Amino acid sequence: QVQLVESGGGLVQAGGSLRLSCAASGSIFSTNIMGWYRQAPGKQRELVATATSNGNTNYVRAVKGRFTISRDNAINTMFLQMNSLKPEDTAVYYCNYKSTTSWREYWGQGTQVTVSS
Repeated sequence: QVQLVESGGGLVQAGGSLRLSCAASGSIFSTNIMGWYRQAPGKQRELVATATSNGNTNYVRAVKGRFTISRDNAINTMFLQMNSLKPEDTAVYYCNYKSTTSWREYWGQGTQVTVSS
């Protein structure tokens, strides 16, 4: 079992920055994919960015160039640096963990990001 706890959300003006953190604990396998998803009011949850345990990253087009996903495997923590925030980025952001061995998936409770215009 894996537990994920997000932090770092808040209220920020358009153009501002936030850094989200996701601390993972439990049965962490060396081979995994972690990612950030978000869900805005009235919309489906969507993928924002992923990072594999060996360092490969991918981003949804809407955030490419503004957001940076990173992870510190020594402390089992993933980050999302969010720059040049837009009102369209307003959503609850969720941390996701997926084992590439078992393909089991785990979710955090979410953290609210609100960008005012």
